[in-house]
Amino acid sequence: MERREDPLHYAREVVGKDPMATFLGIRVEEVRDGYSRCSLIVKPEYLNAVDRAHGIIVYSVVDQALAVAGNTQGRALALSITVNYISAAVVGETIVAEATPVHRGKKISVWKIQVRGKEGTLIASCEGIAYHK
Repeated sequence: MERREDPLHYAREVVGKDPMATFLGIRVEEVRDGYSRCSLIVKPEYLNAVDRAHGIIVYSVVDQALAVAGNTQGRALALSITVNYISAAVVGETIVAEATPVHRGKKISVWKIQVRGKEGTLIASCEGIAYHK
């Protein structure tokens, strides 16, 4: 009989500590069934030409939150992410992405991911779709 790894452990310890997320400094703050919260401190090298967090940094935290939350449901791969940028983050600010399910099917799940900054300011509102192996 095949031994299956605990999905929460896999999401937190394997997906949550992937090489790129670790390199960027993304921290997994909380993981539970169908939920993740990831954070990142905006560094000077993460800024765009107008001294705000580059969209790719905001997207990276969104992608990681989706990956961790999706993998709490079993092995998952992102199919798409739509990001609506609402406001900007500045250097030194901690941005936090929270992923929650909108729909959980057998093979496809849909997720709401919100990124907030200081004092709960909405930075981005996102939708992610994941495929479950």
